[in-house]
Amino acid sequence: MSHAIALPEVRVPSNEDAEQALLGAILVNNRAFERVADFLRPEHFHDPLHQRIFAAIAAMIDRGQTANPVTLQSVFERKADGGRDEVAYLAELAGNVVTVVNAADYGRTIRDAFLCRQLIEIGFDMIETAGRPGVDKDATVLIEEAESQLFELGDRGSALRPVLSSAEGVEAALAATERAWRNRGQPLGVTTGLADLDAKLGGLLPGLYVLGARPSMGKSALAFNTIMLSAARTGARVLGFSTEMTAEKVSRRHLAAHTGIPADRQAQGDLTDDDWCRLINAKAELGSLPIHLDDTPGVTVSHIRRTCRRHKRRHGLDLIIVDHLHRMRASAQAEKQGETAKITEITAALCSIWKEFRVPVLLLAQLNRGLEMREDKRPSMADLRQSGSIEQDADVIAFLFREEYYLSRTEPGRRPDESDEKFNERYERWTRRSDEARGIAEIIIEKNRDGPIGTVRAHFDGPRTLFSNLHRDHGNA
Repeated sequence: MSHAIALPEVRVPSNEDAEQALLGAILVNNRAFERVADFLRPEHFHDPLHQRIFAAIAAMIDRGQTANPVTLQSVFERKADGGRDEVAYLAELAGNVVTVVNAADYGRTIRDAFLCRQLIEIGFDMIETAGRPGVDKDATVLIEEAESQLFELGDRGSALRPVLSSAEGVEAALAATERAWRNRGQPLGVTTGLADLDAKLGGLLPGLYVLGARPSMGKSALAFNTIMLSAARTGARVLGFSTEMTAEKVSRRHLAAHTGIPADRQAQGDLTDDDWCRLINAKAELGSLPIHLDDTPGVTVSHIRRTCRRHKRRHGLDLIIVDHLHRMRASAQAEKQGETAKITEITAALCSIWKEFRVPVLLLAQLNRGLEMREDKRPSMADLRQSGSIEQDADVIAFLFREEYYLSRTEPGRRPDESDEKFNERYERWTRRSDEARGIAEIIIEKNRDGPIGTVRAHFDGPRTLFSNLHRDHGNA
């Protein structure tokens, strides 16, 4: 049974006096335009004629010309707009000016009224969509679409960041350099748990990090076990979004990394009394770490942003991990336009998230299966699906590669008419390469906006799904 909801009468927000005062101030002194040019647009004005006047003023000033009632006469008409004498109105605006000092305040008042009008329009659209009989969308989808509109409106309403002078920029750069100098020997950003990777990157600093790999390379293990656990153990507050694994499976991997008891044995209950003791002890330590997991399937950027805002208020936030890009959902419009539009929207939105929270965002990504056909299966930038926007938006792009995985699946078999000697030679080469690759992982840094690129080698422990320092922990060169 449905009930009608009585909606209040809504007055459309506008401020005619502020619009007239600002336009008059600019017509009298064009320098007043500089005080509002960064944030005010013609569509922010409520009166259509005011929109046209502001647009004409902006165009003339951009051309280096003076905009006043005389120079604008050719743009406007003596009798138009329902009998309104537009040229006379320009002179009236200029003649009524008392001061130009308050131009910026007038501009902000006009913009705020515009945002309120837009907010009302979004609100009524939400009411109409949610209340329409036979709506063909799930309520959660409607909420996400409404959130997306509100976030977009918030971005449009945000004032531009102030332009820094050279002196201010140099001061900020030197402050960052001093922090690095005082912290030398330790990563400046959030630790990855791998000393060589931290040395290459300086730890995970605010920015968008993309880690790409083919399935079974261990990208989730690197992100959720090695990086997440290592960061949390240093006090970093980590929020992970897992679209593939449930929070229970991620936590089971954490237990495996901590105790050495493989996740499959835990799932099957194949445990000794000693195993149980180790798991119970691990529960106490792991349970105290500042880690939170969200395993919502098909997560959207709006959901991530909303969850991050709530999490930061409640717990603080130092690192965001998202697994993975190609299982995320974009807006309905981007989804209809295809994979490229979807990826472009998601990576751009994740860029805005790291800038809003000033924390690193680690985004995992699947690679094209075409690399499986190559002899050398080490990935490169071209193997990223829809790599254009990813290359543009990411601060760091790295790939995970384990030759051991491929070698273990290509054990040589005897060819027809092949001699024992030839077969033994091939088998011996395969055995030697397999021994050299055993437990070795390569993290290939293909892009690093603020540092060097190159390859970092690490040790991979399959049963524990854990990466660790190679030469320090395992004596390998």
